[in-house]
Amino acid sequence: MIADIVTAVFLSIGALLAVTAAIGILRFPDTLSRMHAATKPQTLGLLMMLIGTMISVGGGHVDNGMLILAGIFALITAPVVAHRIGRLVYQEQRARDGLMARDQMESGDRD
Repeated sequence: MIADIVTAVFLSIGALLAVTAAIGILRFPDTLSRMHAATKPQTLGLLMMLIGTMISVGGGHVDNGMLILAGIFALITAPVVAHRIGRLVYQEQRARDGLMARDQMESGDRD
């Protein structure tokens, strides 16, 4: 009974974050903003849904290992993809004017 309620809470929060990410992708004006919406809430929403699924199937279930691997894979790949998209936008000079206060990549400052 309690596990079902906790599962429903995690799945609902995960679904809400995924919908928020989808709305952000549609509504934000430029690629860098869309990239942020695609990575942050989407990854957290996926993790919430994976946790809810792990609670639902039980502690000793064989599928929990795959769910953990899926979560780790999402945590590793999402920042890498976001970084590559950001670099591509910068290299193609498609960033919105005035979005970056200081161009650290052009001046050689890498802090």
